[in-house]
Amino acid sequence: MVTSPTHRRRLRIAALLLAAAAPLTACGSETRAGSASDAPRVDASPQASRSSAPSPSAPGASPYVEPGVVDGAPHNGENNAYRRPGEMSSADKKAALAEAARIKPVLKRLWRQKKWDPDRVRAALTGELGYEVRETTSGGELLGGELDVREMYERYEDGGNITPEGAMIGLYVGDDACVTAFVQESNYEVKANGRFPETGCIEPPTGH
Repeated sequence: MVTSPTHRRRLRIAALLLAAAAPLTACGSETRAGSASDAPRVDASPQASRSSAPSPSAPGASPYVEPGVVDGAPHNGENNAYRRPGEMSSADKKAALAEAARIKPVLKRLWRQKKWDPDRVRAALTGELGYEVRETTSGGELLGGELDVREMYERYEDGGNITPEGAMIGLYVGDDACVTAFVQESNYEVKANGRFPETGCIEPPTGH
């Protein structure tokens, strides 16, 4: 069969079109196989990467930080439990507030007169307000009285231990309340509170 030049030219064009269409069809199939609907979703945004990655712990950090402790010190609340006063009944609290109101003006006067040593403070509170000094046996058994007046706690200063001038006061009220106070050169304070686990109505020192 003899073909004309025009017919042969048409056949060559058709063959070229078929050859070009074959790669396009394969590329389309590859795109569908790797389409976004079939692949697992990966969020590559920097923010998502930072939030999903676990943050490394700081070197040397404590494995335990007690809730509510601002400085992050482990067991801070537990270690300072001895400095927290106990609860007061409503009746004993009312009575302690009334006694605190009696003691405050006496300490204010002594402070202004610069009389803050334990002996003069004790004499003023027993002589003017009628309190009795609290006495106990060597075993801790109460013999009587409700007023405890002591010298200030010893502290380290200028290369040695010193006992600052002043007096600490503890007045036992009812079954569970106290008036806890102090007077010293710089200031004085009077407050009603519950009893401390180890020191009764005298506020315990810091740094147990």
